[in-house]
Amino acid sequence: MSSEDELSHEWMNHRDDAKSSDCSTARKKNCSFREHMQRLPMSDSSDTLEALITDPAEMFPLMETRLYKRRWVMLFIFSAYSMSNAFMWLQYSIISNIFMRFYSISMLSIDWLSMIYFLTYIPLILPVMWLLDNRGLRDVVVVGSAFNCIGAWIKTGTADPSMFAMTFFGQFVCSVATVYILGIPSRLASLWFGQQEVSTACSVGVLGNQMGIAIGFLVPPILVPNVDDIDELAHHIRIMFYISAGVATLIFVLVIIVFQERPEIPPTQAQAQARNLQPNEYSYMASILRLLCNKPFIFLVVSYGLNVGCFYAISTLLNRMIIEHYPGEEVNAGRIGLTIVIAGMAGSLICGIWLDKTKTYKQTTLVVYILSLIGMLVFAFTLNLGHLWVVFITAGVLGFFMTGYLPLGFEYAVELTYPESEGTSSGLLNCSAQIFGIIFTIAEGKIIDKWGTLAGNSFLCIFLLMGTVLTGLIKSDLRRQAANQPTEAQTVSKITADPEGGVPPPESLKGGKLQGDIH
Repeated sequence: MSSEDELSHEWMNHRDDAKSSDCSTARKKNCSFREHMQRLPMSDSSDTLEALITDPAEMFPLMETRLYKRRWVMLFIFSAYSMSNAFMWLQYSIISNIFMRFYSISMLSIDWLSMIYFLTYIPLILPVMWLLDNRGLRDVVVVGSAFNCIGAWIKTGTADPSMFAMTFFGQFVCSVATVYILGIPSRLASLWFGQQEVSTACSVGVLGNQMGIAIGFLVPPILVPNVDDIDELAHHIRIMFYISAGVATLIFVLVIIVFQERPEIPPTQAQAQARNLQPNEYSYMASILRLLCNKPFIFLVVSYGLNVGCFYAISTLLNRMIIEHYPGEEVNAGRIGLTIVIAGMAGSLICGIWLDKTKTYKQTTLVVYILSLIGMLVFAFTLNLGHLWVVFITAGVLGFFMTGYLPLGFEYAVELTYPESEGTSSGLLNCSAQIFGIIFTIAEGKIIDKWGTLAGNSFLCIFLLMGTVLTGLIKSDLRRQAANQPTEAQTVSKITADPEGGVPPPESLKGGKLQGDIH
């Protein structure tokens, strides 16, 4: 052993002796960051937060973190499951005129095959959030994929004009699965991904849902052509239902076999501290109350609901909008919907990468919201020009920003509400979106029937303007970023700190670092 090693060893022994006499005091100081954060007053006071996190090195120790390659497998499986469910949401409404004739039902009945997804979410989100917090990510994903699979198989027996009630029940079962999906991306990203990729991972999770919507716009008009013979139409509908059921079954099997709860070693310091929280230290209802008293988060909940509610209304009513101005263009209506979502997928991914690079949450969210409003205005005033190629372009611009906003809202919510559960904050965002989705879909449908598509889309523009103003009023308080800022100086301070009565470290250790391996 070298003389330097002997010196270091001797110093560490003296330091341990000095610390043992004051271990109870150290234990009190070493409480978790999450516990400190949960003691914050029910307000948006950033001064209190800043005071608590000025020196995280004094509040909690650095812990080992690691990234696992299989995190991408978890993300892919969840995205596939979300894609399957989103496809079944739109498989009726994008060919609404065909299903109206097949089942001999009203347009409002067809709209409810889509809106049942929104309605189911509202009463079930609180129990599902409780399940996510108390049973974990894997149990929620398994139960949700089971509902998705069961609902898909129920619908395989409903390709008959007299079976509308049963097909509605099958759609209801699939809608229950949605409650187990929409709040997962931010939770999965936080549990599995590192600080520099968490927003990108959340975007990819949202991307799966958008891919399902894209397929839901594109495939049904191809699989179910608008033929006159009812028996032939039933055959085409049956094929579509069986394909949906087969895919849902395959994904359910993958979830059961492959999907895992969380990695053995957390990916970030924020997750490491979250794991230190004892079960009796966390109150689900207290967490919800803290969120409801967080003014910036409430502003985000309303503005997110307005934006996504508009997207839900447009997606549900798109067939009616296109057919009104371009009769017989069911297939192109699906392609326009596909354009909206493909552009939105690109927007989601780009926004996620941008957030990981810049961490400019409020600025990015506000700019994307403003551009969503502009895109909606352009779409509304060019829809009736008589040129489909113009509609494709304006729909793509609208989709890029409106759908690109989805992961921004999730990640911004996690930042504003840390250390509260990501599933809880995401669930409240989505609950707002479902409520506004029902209101906007019914209201715009009535407006379109009475005054046309321009009036209906102008109605949505008014609420997007309100959402833009609310977004501008949000006070940016990035709590998760603060928890993930143990700098090199803080790291060194853990070694160079000279506890009362202790022994100063040798010079050879003053430049040392404590780091977790990343694989």
